[in-house]
Amino acid sequence: MLFNHQRHSAAYDASVQHRFLLVSLMEKGFDWFIRRRRTRALELAREQIMRAVETVMLLEKAVRCFAENDVSGMNRHVNELFQAEAKVDALRTEVFMELSKGEALIADYREDLMHVVKRLDMVADNVKDAARCLRILEKATLPPELLGKIVNMVEKLVQCVQALQSSIEKLSSNPEEATAYANKVAEVEHEIDKDYLSTKAMLPKLGKQVNIGSVIVFDDLVEFVEHASDLCADTADYIVVLASRE
Repeated sequence: MLFNHQRHSAAYDASVQHRFLLVSLMEKGFDWFIRRRRTRALELAREQIMRAVETVMLLEKAVRCFAENDVSGMNRHVNELFQAEAKVDALRTEVFMELSKGEALIADYREDLMHVVKRLDMVADNVKDAARCLRILEKATLPPELLGKIVNMVEKLVQCVQALQSSIEKLSSNPEEATAYANKVAEVEHEIDKDYLSTKAMLPKLGKQVNIGSVIVFDDLVEFVEHASDLCADTADYIVVLASRE
């Protein structure tokens, strides 16, 4: 009787150990699945920021051509910008599809990453709208000091979005460095805000020098550039939150 009891007890212990092993393997497999899903989503987000950076750099080239009265060069860069912006849109959809597959990612992480992706798309949208303003202004005559202001703003927007790119690239490998780059985004965005205000202050004084329609469109151009930098800063805030979860 005692022998049978010991045999059943040993069998029970073996069964418990087997189930514990299975649960452990399943947990490891699930952890791997979560990492794989998150890695894939981050890869797509990195590609999206690369495309967003491309749109801003093309805007800088287009603005420089506009300032130098090179309409042909400006239009060439604007066309390239439109193509790059379409790729940003397509990547946004792809990331959303990846993030919607099951419940693998922690809900908060998934939501914050979706905010990053949405804002990257909005950055590219504002850059595209700025490029449209250039198209409208292609025959306008603007004073050199005003052209110098917009060139300077767009140069800083390039710095802003490049810092954002570095922040996203470091998100999974070095969260502290990702946070440092995110702080750099905020610093550059603050500089753009100052340029934005000083540029806007110049516009009321140009009534007698520049066609009022051109002033209005130029004002829109400045607004789109400033809004793009604001969105970069918003995106950086979400990256800081994501970095804290790594």
